[in-house]
Amino acid sequence: MSGKINAVLAALLVICALSLVRSQYEARHLFIELERAQSQARQLDIEWAQLQLDQSTLGKHARIEEIARRDLEMTPLTPARTQYLTEGGE
Repeated sequence: MSGKINAVLAALLVICALSLVRSQYEARHLFIELERAQSQARQLDIEWAQLQLDQSTLGKHARIEEIARRDLEMTPLTPARTQYLTEGGE
């Protein structure tokens, strides 16, 4: 009877040990996934900040005016260059 109890207790001990090893493996695996996700989130935050900076730089009025003059060869509108059209054609 004592040997039977010892065998059951030994089996329970082995099951508990295997369960503990499995739990530790899963915890390590989940921790690695968490670290990867946090690293990716940090990288995305950096990228987002860079995109916001680029957007604010590209949208400035002075830059748009410079590109219009340089690349599109546009000139500022002045009253001397303005032509008014009337209905009679005069």
